[in-house]
Order: sequence, then C-alpha cells, then structure tokens
Amino acid sequence: MVSSPPGQGTVRTDLEQVFRTAYPRVVAVAARVLGARDEAEDVAQEVFLTFGRSKVPAGEAQAWLSVAAAHTALNHLRSGRRRASREEAADDGQAVSPDIADAVVTRDERRRVRVALARLPRRQAVALVLRHSGLSYAEVAAALDLSPGSVGTIVRRAESALRKELNDHASSD
Repeated sequence: MVSSPPGQGTVRTDLEQVFRTAYPRVVAVAARVLGARDEAEDVAQEVFLTFGRSKVPAGEAQAWLSVAAAHTALNHLRSGRRRASREEAADDGQAVSPDIADAVVTRDERRRVRVALARLPRRQAVALVLRHSGLSYAEVAAALDLSPGSVGTIVRRAESALRKELNDHASSD
C-alpha cells in the first residue's frame, strides 16, 4: 500500500483532473484483463482510491495508473478462479440450446485465455495487457521502467508463453 500524502488524510489536489483524464484508460486496461466492464470499473475505483493516497508525481500518473490497473485486475482474476470453478460446476447440469452454442464457446475461450494469462509471470502479463490495451511501446516501457527496445521482446515472450499455457491446458481439458 502507498503511504498518505502530507496533510494527514487529505486527498491529492490533482486527483479530479487525473481521474477525468485517465479513467477511460484505467477501465480499458482492467477490462482487457477481466473481460467485464462492471468489474473493470470496480478495479478502477480501487486503483484511484490508492492513487488518491499516493505520492506518485503527477507526470507519472498515467503510467502508474495503467500498471496499477493491470496488477489489480490480475489480482482479481487470480482470486476469482475458485468462484469461476463453482459457477461452472453449477452450470454443468443445464442443457445448452444450439442457438447459444457460439456464445458459450466464445465465453469459454475468453475464460481460458484469462486463466492462462493469470498463470504468466506478472511482468509478462502486465506488459502484454498494456500493449494490447493500446499503449505504445514507449508508454509500456515508461510504465514498467524498461528500455523501449526490450518491450517488444517481453511482449513476444508473453505471447509465446500465453500460447504455450493455452496449448498445455487444452490437451488436459
């Protein structure tokens, strides 16, 4: 957790401006990980609460918030595995209509990708999420404190590791 700014319990004076500017991106990053806008908005709320108590310099806010959104969403994703298992077990007894078969397959594929993403090393998962959320290589590099030249390598390795996770677990399903 990040410590409170000077002024005991005061909120950052720049919070409203940063919120207005960064909220869409924070929600987009979280939604990319979670696949649900309502959950992404919950993550954004958590991230901005933490940011409001932080000492993050205003110039670093965008990058910090993007990384925090990815980390927090991954934490929510990882903690949601048990819930998802319980929900799947409850759904097993229900018949699937041919009209919704495609939707079920799509939902299952997205769930598999999210589970595989949660198994990746955190740095790779965050880099992959940020890059596929529309951040440039330079923005990902700044957010993760990397050299811009290494972002492509990390993202490619993350994509490869994600494919491997999906293939390894497809054969065991």
